[in-house]
Amino acid sequence: MNNGIFITIEGGEGSGKTTLIERLAHTMQQRGQIAVTTREPGGIPIAEQIRSVILDRSHTGMDARTEALLYAAARRQHLVEKVAPALQAGQIVICDRFVDSSLAYQGYARELGMEEVWSINRFAIGDWMPQLTVYLDIDPSVGLNRISRASEREVNRLDLESLAFHKRVREGYRELLKRYPERIVRVDAEGTPEQVFADVLAVVDARFKGFFANDTN
Repeated sequence: MNNGIFITIEGGEGSGKTTLIERLAHTMQQRGQIAVTTREPGGIPIAEQIRSVILDRSHTGMDARTEALLYAAARRQHLVEKVAPALQAGQIVICDRFVDSSLAYQGYARELGMEEVWSINRFAIGDWMPQLTVYLDIDPSVGLNRISRASEREVNRLDLESLAFHKRVREGYRELLKRYPERIVRVDAEGTPEQVFADVLAVVDARFKGFFANDTN
C-alpha cells in the first residue's frame, strides 16, 4: 500500500529542477517529514548505468525507440528499488522527472506517439503514478542559455539537440497539461529561483493541505 506522497518535477532543459528539488526537500525535512529526492533516469546503480548510455554525447545515432525502451527499463528498476519502498514506508518522494518526460520527449518530440510510449511505460510502472506533477515551464532558448552559462553542469546528448526539438518538447508538455489537469500544475520557471520556489511550495501546500500542518519554521 502507498502511504506516502509522490511528487514529480518536470520541465525542459535548464528549467531549474535540481535546485528546486533540493530546496523543497529541505523544507519538508524542516517540517518533520522524511523526504527522499531522486532522479530519472538514475537514482540507483542499475538505472544510473542506463542513464550513462542514454545521455552519452557519443551516442547521437541512438534510435528513438531504443531510447524510449531504455528510459522505461531504468524507470522500472528505479521504481521497484527506491521509489515504491519509500512510498510504502510513508515517506515523501520528490523525483526529478518520471513518465511525463518520456511522453514529452520520446512520444511527442521524437514523434513516436504519446499513446505508444505510454503503453511501454504502463508496463514498466503498473499503477504507480505521482499524486502531483509540477511542470516548470520555460522558453527553451532561455533554458539552453542557462545551461551554457552553468560551468558546473556537464552537457549531455539531449542538450545537443536543436532548438526546434526543445520547442517540440515544450509543446509536448503543454499537451500533457491539457490531458491531465488534475495532476499536472504549470509553474512559470523564468522568474528568480526564490519566486519559482515560492510558487511551487504554494502548489504543494494547496494540493496536500493538512498533511504539512506540523510546520516548525
